[in-house]
Amino acid sequence: MRNLMPLPLALALAACAVGPDYRAPALPESASLVRAEPGLVTTQAVERDFWRSFDDPLLSELVEEAFDANHDLRIALARHDRSLALLRQSRRDLAPSVTAEAGAAHQRASADQMPQATRSQRDFESYDAGVAALWELDFFGRVRRAVEAQQAEVEASAADLRAMQVVVVGELVDQYMRLRGLQEQLRVAEANAENQRESLALVDARLEAGRGTEFDSVRARAQLESTLARLPALEGEIAAIIHRLAVLTGREPGALIARLEQPAPMPTLHDQVAVGLPGELLRRRPDIAAAERRLHAATASIGVATADLYPRFTLSGLLGTQAASTGDLFSRDSETRLVALGVDWSFLDSGRVRARMAAADADAEANLARYEQTVLLALEEAETALARYAQALREREHLEAAAEASAEAARQARVRFEVGVIDFLEVIDAERSRLDAEDGLAQSNVRAATALVGLYRALAGGWEERMDEPRQASVESVLTST
Repeated sequence: MRNLMPLPLALALAACAVGPDYRAPALPESASLVRAEPGLVTTQAVERDFWRSFDDPLLSELVEEAFDANHDLRIALARHDRSLALLRQSRRDLAPSVTAEAGAAHQRASADQMPQATRSQRDFESYDAGVAALWELDFFGRVRRAVEAQQAEVEASAADLRAMQVVVVGELVDQYMRLRGLQEQLRVAEANAENQRESLALVDARLEAGRGTEFDSVRARAQLESTLARLPALEGEIAAIIHRLAVLTGREPGALIARLEQPAPMPTLHDQVAVGLPGELLRRRPDIAAAERRLHAATASIGVATADLYPRFTLSGLLGTQAASTGDLFSRDSETRLVALGVDWSFLDSGRVRARMAAADADAEANLARYEQTVLLALEEAETALARYAQALREREHLEAAAEASAEAARQARVRFEVGVIDFLEVIDAERSRLDAEDGLAQSNVRAATALVGLYRALAGGWEERMDEPRQASVESVLTST
């Protein structure tokens, strides 16, 4: 083999890898987010496992159950495992592929092929066994660029897994907040219906005593029925969310009814949120990491396509034995061997090769644009989430005051009606205003809670890739092996 390729030349060519070397694009380094109000946010590191800060054990349990059993996460993890397997396969191309084979054959030649031989002489047997090796000498980096591209895909799939965790946990916490908000709306409607029953009973009692009118009784009943009509829709929405939470944790829709149908207060929202710095946000977002890794893979693929402009060298070898009988199969004279250097060069088809190179360039350009857009969308999402949370807190503050005032107005209206100062129409109007104000406050609490969850989702805070220890060890060994 020393006569086929001088060693210094082989080493020099082995260090060559055609195509562009990848350099990650620089991320924007803004001093702060535009909507980061000083009283609302701090630049401290984003909380890890942010859902625990709500101090709701049931919510934390559901999140952990989703990590373990959510089907979308299982799909993402399987895709990551697949990309790891493909990386192991591509790295095998860096080394010779070795195969073993053996065979036995019985053959009869025709009389025309062996005209002077008898029938028995035209029968013969052959036996062979051997080990073959084939190795592409990666002088121009085609195989190394392919491995580089696949390793970037592995890292992108790991980022996809983290991104799916963001989606799943974000939706679960969001749905949990909506559940508690709907249960509060249901409680408000039921409490107002109870007050309206008392008002109806009061009106009916006054009517029987000759001091009221049938008109007041009819209006009181209409008000009560209108409030009762709200209950079925709220109960239906509550049931739907409980079913959704069960599926998010990998269970059948009815599995969480016993745990979640009992009303509970909504977790307390935070007065301040740690958002960190914009640069940290962009480095933390898994969707940005996935887009950047796929840009790397597309860049490496340019090298794979470019390598076809150069000759492809393969070194093959065979060591075996061949004999006409099994007894002679391993005798010295039955030995066979072959060492060959092959050259495949498609320079005569360079138009096709350059077309593939142009396609790879276009893919890389598209991935660059996709990466840059992902960065902008991440900043947009964070800014929008900050604005929505700030405005939701302001809205809730006003609605709290409105609910307190409406409750006091309804109480005073009933007292004034009982002493005959006002008619019942004003009582109905005050109770309707109270119901609307308290229901609006409950909805505002939901909007504030979901805005906060949206903010944490935009910040991608607290989510880290979770794998079992054997799988994590396998991932690290594949990514660090040479």
